[in-house]
Amino acid sequence: MIENAHPLLPAATPLLHGEGDTVQVGGVDSTDGVLLGPARGLPQVLRGLDGRRSQRTVREEAAGAGLDPGLLDAVLDALRGAGLLTDLDPADLLAVGAGPAAVARATVELPSAVGNPPLPVWRTRRLSTVVVDGATRVGTPLAAVLAASGVGRVVVRDTGVVTAADAVVGGLTAADEGRPRVLAAADAVRRVDPAADLRPLPPGTVPDLTVLTRPWAASDPVAAGRADDGAHLVATVRGETGVVGPLVVPGATSCLRCADLHRRDSDHRWPRLAAQLTAAEAPASGSTATCLLTALLAAGQVLAYLDGTGAPVTLEATVEVRPPDLVPRLRRWPAHPSCACGAAGAPSPSPGGDDPAPPGGTSPGQGTMGS
Repeated sequence: MIENAHPLLPAATPLLHGEGDTVQVGGVDSTDGVLLGPARGLPQVLRGLDGRRSQRTVREEAAGAGLDPGLLDAVLDALRGAGLLTDLDPADLLAVGAGPAAVARATVELPSAVGNPPLPVWRTRRLSTVVVDGATRVGTPLAAVLAASGVGRVVVRDTGVVTAADAVVGGLTAADEGRPRVLAAADAVRRVDPAADLRPLPPGTVPDLTVLTRPWAASDPVAAGRADDGAHLVATVRGETGVVGPLVVPGATSCLRCADLHRRDSDHRWPRLAAQLTAAEAPASGSTATCLLTALLAAGQVLAYLDGTGAPVTLEATVEVRPPDLVPRLRRWPAHPSCACGAAGAPSPSPGGDDPAPPGGTSPGQGTMGS
């Protein structure tokens, strides 16, 4: 028995009554369900598992209601084994925030923000700062998703003005046209989290992660040398292709300059082409579905990096999506031996056991700059 665990059964988990007063927990879709025999008062106890009380307290309350504590322990263990029950870290509960609205929002997010064994992932997110560089059709929805997912401080940087083409679901709206993008983006974030901390960072402060959402930021020589700005991730739509990655940890993984060098190796014209791409701000592009999927993929990578519960797939790699199917495609981008970033001698951070692939996957001529 895990007496100090704080069990949470998400409120949306089905509790279905079957024959002979049996109860099926979950098992409707992809997860395994648990079939429980008749036990008076058990469904009420399960519905009360909100994560705010320890298992010891739940047992005591159940015993007071006439339920066998040993039976309750067995039920909770079965639910854990089926992946239906989440054990919260007490530090996460303290970081939820005050007020019923904050509790309601966090309760929905918490089940996906828990490590195994339980780690204070939500607290880590609340203490994290992410800068989104570009209030684009990807950047603004991404900022809103990060704030809703518990990231404590989300800073959006942009100096432009909203145009009609910038409007996208979950981001800037048609009513924002003509407003400064940074103010309109702040409103988009506050719509999902009114208490979001959107204050600009003091000079010299390095965020936990910077997300580059302008279409050709990865080709910009200024952006390519961001080691002093800490870890950074590319998340953008170039033409009709959504691109997430690489996620760069300076000195440990391949950088944007590495990708640029791989492009030069495969296409001697690349420096001239890249200079044209970054000469002016690119217009808004990408379908709504492409932009939102790109933002969601990027949010997953940001949270994986902040949570520290696993290696993000975009370390030394990019994930690309393109309509009409929008099926993600992974491309590997190892450190370039001629780059001065220092990553060429570092151990490979690639997650899983994938076999090595040539730079850019099967089409190195396209590179990280999209097709």
